Amino acid sequence: MRSLRDAFVTFRRAPLLSALSVTTIAFSLFALGLFGLVALNIREALDRLEDRVELRAFIAEGTPTDAIAIATADIATFPEVASARTVTQEEALARARRELGEFRDVFEGAVLPASIDVSLKPGFRDPATVRSVAARVNTFAFVDDIRYGEEWIQKLYRLRNIAGIAGFVLGLAFASVSVIIIGATIRMAVLARAKEISIMRLVGATDSYIRRPFLLEGFAKGVMGGLLALLLTWLARLLIDRYIIETVFFDQRLAALGLLFGAMIGLVGSAVSVGRHLRTV
Repeated sequence: MRSLRDAFVTFRRAPLLSALSVTTIAFSLFALGLFGLVALNIREALDRLEDRVELRAFIAEGTPTDAIAIATADIATFPEVASARTVTQEEALARARRELGEFRDVFEGAVLPASIDVSLKPGFRDPATVRSVAARVNTFAFVDDIRYGEEWIQKLYRLRNIAGIAGFVLGLAFASVSVIIIGATIRMAVLARAKEISIMRLVGATDSYIRRPFLLEGFAKGVMGGLLALLLTWLARLLIDRYIIETVFFDQRLAALGLLFGAMIGLVGSAVSVGRHLRTV
């Protein structure tokens, strides 16, 4: 309780320096938050594209309906398959006219083949898995052809891998820079109280007693900086939504992790800075 009171007194005694520390933490985390927002929306966009990955097996003319129904039910039991449904010739023609409305006259009197449309479960949409499922579907004797946009899937998967690696590397770089800047700011706050620490040591205060208010202060600054960064990121997202493109924001779990990260940075930065200073006193 005494340490908490001391930390609060420090805030009141040096409001400008405390505000500088909180602001520095906030803007460092804001830069990291903006990057995280971009990475999150890129991932969401790739997930939406991935949801469109499907196989279409075209059925030979004259295939009995019962055979198609049995095959469709069998394909639906594949562990990688989310759903499989039969598309009749009439449905295929109606879909073509709907999706290519401006060319609907081309389909007048046309006959399109029936097909089995296969959707895959999340986690089973990489090129190798899609190719494997396509090969199994193609073993049915009545399947004339099977299409799944192999080249497009390979490019999508490659883009996802590149985005994941780039996101990890850049995120680590942003986090490292944030830690360095925040650590330097907290060290300034500790140095500003160097004389007070020296006096406390002279009157017999233990290292843990001296550290405690600094750790609480660093933790509080980290939380306040994290809250301010979250607010700035949310405002930036509103501006992006209004003037550029609609985006998604962090869910409660990611927002809580951001606040926890700010608190840990403040706590660790204070611990390191105070520890260094205590070794020199």
